[in-house]
Amino acid sequence: MNQHYNQNYTKDQIFQVLLKIHRYVRIGKYLIAKNENRIENKNLILKYNLTTKKQQRIIMQIKLDDFCHSVQNNKSGYEYEILYVFCPQITLYNLNDEQEQVDLYTKFNLIDSNSGSLVIVVSFHERKKPVNYLFRTKFD
Repeated sequence: MNQHYNQNYTKDQIFQVLLKIHRYVRIGKYLIAKNENRIENKNLILKYNLTTKKQQRIIMQIKLDDFCHSVQNNKSGYEYEILYVFCPQITLYNLNDEQEQVDLYTKFNLIDSNSGSLVIVVSFHERKKPVNYLFRTKFD
């Protein structure tokens, strides 16, 4: 595993992170990054015709045992931010209405500032490389 990945968390710590993600998503204080650097996010949304409601439902289904690790933001000026990675296995339907199992790589940035709180979903695409789950055994 990458030396910059942090898995030094308790279940309660990640449970609190996930509660915050779910709370913000439930009240609509989130966005999925779709800028020019996030083509993979846009492609997944198009491939599976994921409406805003479906995107929200997927995020709300993420569980504690889907947590992999955190990593420091590497964008200049934002190095103080921690990004949390979860990789749930979900069922999606493509444009031909064919069912597919997808390992969904999600990376969340929790923003708490004087101007308000927000969850930015930095990554929302199919997993491209292996992940290690913190709270799963090798047999899960």
